Amino acid sequence: MNGASREALAAARERLDALTDSTSVDAGSLADELAAVTALLDREVSLRRVLTDPAQAGEAKAELARRLLGTQVSGPAADLVAGMVRSRWSQSRDLVDALEELANTADLTAAQQAGKLDDVEDELFRFGRIVSGSTELRAALTDRKATASAKGGLLRSLLGGRAQPATERLVTRLVTAPRGRSLEAGLESLSKLAADRRDRMVATVTSAVPLSDPQKQRLGAALAKLYGRTMHLNLDVDPEVLGGIRVQVGDEVINGSLADRIEDASRRLAG
Repeated sequence: MNGASREALAAARERLDALTDSTSVDAGSLADELAAVTALLDREVSLRRVLTDPAQAGEAKAELARRLLGTQVSGPAADLVAGMVRSRWSQSRDLVDALEELANTADLTAAQQAGKLDDVEDELFRFGRIVSGSTELRAALTDRKATASAKGGLLRSLLGGRAQPATERLVTRLVTAPRGRSLEAGLESLSKLAADRRDRMVATVTSAVPLSDPQKQRLGAALAKLYGRTMHLNLDVDPEVLGGIRVQVGDEVINGSLADRIEDASRRLAG
């Protein structure tokens, strides 16, 4: 997002945090309501254009949003949406993207309040690995001809009772309403959002064998010192990594695998 939209999203995040800090607001229910508004505005293009029209007064747009939502959502959800449409948005689609992010953040906040955020982070990562390793599963989950109900049923059979409720809700919304994103990009975005709940960065660590707990702790401490932020480790095992580890943080790769050291040595000899 650029300019006005970036500022509007920052303000909306602050309002969401203020709402979910209140013990009277159920973050999980708020997530469902914001997701429903996201779906509405994603579907009704003309409506979202009206609600983001810079020529209209902010208070008039807020009142319109309240009338449209009526009794469909709770007071806190209506207040949050009204505050968002008062703001200026660079593009009408940015409002929908922001609402979707807030819905996901509210679900992650609910998991954090229940002490289950780490579980959700790990489950999102593992689900991504499962999808990337199964061509048939990925095809079923991204099939444009399949109904949202059919995809939701498949996910319930895969995740129901095996994952945190927040994980199931997040993945189901992503699969049934991808909004033009690839499944992989959506899962990566959710993982980053989960990490941001603790102001943490995500490091994907690939090793030939599982790391021991002391190794995980040392690696986490070293990466935290390097990046100046707490680091969440997504661990993966790849037997083709002959030794050492491969660490990816965002677009940066810290490669310490034996295979790559051998390749590097070969290049040096050849050069």
